[in-house]
Amino acid sequence: MLPPEIPPLPALTRAEGELIDRYLEAADLLGRINPARHGDTYGALRAAQALVAKAVLLRDALALMHHRGESELSAATLARALRVLDGERRTARVCLPPRSDG
Repeated sequence: MLPPEIPPLPALTRAEGELIDRYLEAADLLGRINPARHGDTYGALRAAQALVAKAVLLRDALALMHHRGESELSAATLARALRVLDGERRTARVCLPPRSDG
């Protein structure tokens, strides 16, 4: 049996695609840094160091969009792209985990 087919990515400008990619990379790193999640300080430190470079790339993607006159983010389209790229799972690691106390 074949796995379910992944929905197609919505049409994005190159800058929007860059924005989505950089946003998810930053979210992945923030998830690794999240002090409420299990991990070690060295791994969190390495993720924090990498986050600096990813934040610059994220800023550059947004600056390019702004420079090109793309003044509005197409939230519905970008949200669809995030969902196709597993953004819900990837960004969930940034949030606090559910309480475990009874």
